[in-house]
Amino acid sequence: MLSAKQDLLAALAGELEKLQTGAGARAAFESPKVAAHGDLACTAAMQLAKALKQNPRQLGEALREALLATPAFQRWVDAIELAGPGFINIRLKDAAKQAVVHEVLQAGAAFGCQAAKADKVLVEFVSANPTGPLHVGHGRQAALGDAICNLLATQGQQVYREFYYNDAGVQIGTLANSTQLRAKGFKPGDAEWPEAAYNGDYIQDIANDFLAKKTVKSDDREFTASGDVNDLDGMRQFAVAYLRHEQDLDLKAFDVKFDNYYLESSLYTSGKVDAAVQKLKDAGKTYEQDGALWLQSTDYGDDKDRVMRKGDGTYTYFVPDVAYHITKWERGFTRVVNIQGTDHHGTIARVRAGLQAAGVGIPEGYPDYVLHTMVRVMRGGEEVKISKRAGSYVTLRDLIEWTSKDAVRFFLLSRKPDTEYIFDIDLALAQNNDNPVYYVQYAHARICSVLAAWGGDKASLNAADLSALQSPQAQALMLALAKYPDMLTSAANDFAPHDVTFYLRDLASLYHSYYDAERILVDDEAVKQARLALVAATAQVLHNGLKVLGVSAPTKM
Repeated sequence: MLSAKQDLLAALAGELEKLQTGAGARAAFESPKVAAHGDLACTAAMQLAKALKQNPRQLGEALREALLATPAFQRWVDAIELAGPGFINIRLKDAAKQAVVHEVLQAGAAFGCQAAKADKVLVEFVSANPTGPLHVGHGRQAALGDAICNLLATQGQQVYREFYYNDAGVQIGTLANSTQLRAKGFKPGDAEWPEAAYNGDYIQDIANDFLAKKTVKSDDREFTASGDVNDLDGMRQFAVAYLRHEQDLDLKAFDVKFDNYYLESSLYTSGKVDAAVQKLKDAGKTYEQDGALWLQSTDYGDDKDRVMRKGDGTYTYFVPDVAYHITKWERGFTRVVNIQGTDHHGTIARVRAGLQAAGVGIPEGYPDYVLHTMVRVMRGGEEVKISKRAGSYVTLRDLIEWTSKDAVRFFLLSRKPDTEYIFDIDLALAQNNDNPVYYVQYAHARICSVLAAWGGDKASLNAADLSALQSPQAQALMLALAKYPDMLTSAANDFAPHDVTFYLRDLASLYHSYYDAERILVDDEAVKQARLALVAATAQVLHNGLKVLGVSAPTKM
C-alpha cells in the first residue's frame, strides 16, 4: 500500500499544481474520521477554493474527475466520492491495501525506517545529580530520551546520547558532609544532623564502604577510599564515584546506554565557562550592577535580565548551561534536544538568550526542549512515597523490581510528557487486557504461537497470494499496518513516543478482533498462506514498534 499511496500522492500533487502553482507541494492524504467513508481523504478542494474564488464543492467535483483520469488512480482506486462541502473520500482497491503485507515482510525490521541522512542530533537526558539513586522521574526521562532517540534514528538521523553530570556545586558539598556525618556515627534525627543533609540509607552505605577503604568504579572513574573520616575531599570523590556506579546499575537495569557522559566540572576546569562569559562581555550583552554581572536577556525575549555572576563571585546555574551548549554546537551538533523536568521551564529563555548573545552562529530556538512532569506511584489504591533506600522517594530500581523493565518503560511512555502520570503497580502486574503492555505483548506472542503451530518457513509467505484477504477485519488490519511509517515520522517530529504506544494498542486490538473473526490455520492452502502472511506482517510491526519503545516482544506468554 505504501507504493500505491506514493503513486496516488504524486498524481494528486500533479493535479493540484495545475490548479495553483505551488499547491502540489502541499498534497496530502488524511485518514477519514469515519472508517465507512473510505480509506483515504483529501481536503484540498476546500483549502484552495477561497484562493481560486470557486465553490469548494464544485472544485472538489472537478478535482475528482481529474484524479479518476490519472493512471495511478485508475490502477489503485475503486471509487472516489464527494461529501459535504468538498471532502474527497477515496476507496482503494483490495490489491492496494493488500500490498502492505508484502512490503512489511520484505522490509522486516527496517519497515517504517527512512534512509540514512547526514543530520547529527544530540539528545541529552537523565542528567541526574550524582547525589542519590535515580528516582521515578529520572525513569520517565530515561524512557522518554531513549525512545525519542530511537524515533529519530528511524528517520535516518545520526543520534548521539549524552548524560550531563552536575558534579559541581552546593549539592556535592552537601553529599560529602552528609557522608562524613554518617561516618562519624551521626544519623537523621540527631541534633548534629543538618536539615539540608541527605537522609537515605544509601548515605550510610557510602560511609561504611569509605571507612572500609573500598574501591568503586563507574563508567568514567575509579576511586579508592582512604578510610580517614577527616578526609572530606576524598569522601566527596568517593561518594560521587559510588553514586555514579549506582546510577550506572540503575540505567543498566533499565537497558539505557549513553554515548558520552559530560561532566559539569569539566566546563570549569577547561575554562569553557570563563570563555563563554568573555564572549558575552565582548558582544556587549552584559553589564555590572549591584556588585553582580548581568546578562541582557530581555534583548532576546526573556521577561527580565538575569544575574550571571553573583556578588560572591560564583556563577548562577544557567551560565555553565550556556557554556555547555556552546560546546554542543562546536562539536558539530546543529540539532540538540534536551529532555528535562518541568521545573527547568524557567531556564529555557535565559539559556537560549545566552546562546544568541554569545554570537557564535547558533540559530534561534536552539536547543529543543521536551519537558516532563513527575510521576506518582500507586499500590493497593494508596500512593507510595518513600523508599527506605532513598529516604524520601521511590527509586527507578524499586519500580523495576516491583514490576518489570518492560512495564515501566511502556507505562512511562503512554502519556504526553507534560501530563502528570500515575504509575499503578497493581495494573502493571495484571495479566489482562486492562494492562496495556500485556495487551500488546500478548498480541505478538499470540501470533508467534500461530506461526509455530503452522511450522512453515516464513520466507515462503513473501510469495503468498493475498487476494483472499477480503474481510472487514483483515482490511482494517492492513490499513493500520500501512499507517505505521507515517506515525513514526509524526511521532519523531513531535518528540511524541506516546503516539507509538497508542498505535500499538490500536494495532493489537485490530489483531485480536481479526483472530476472533477468522480462523487462520484453515484447510484451504491459499487462504491459509494469505492469512499467515497478514499475521506475520502484524507481528513484525508490533515487534518494530515495541523496539522503538525499548520494550521486548515475547514469543510466549
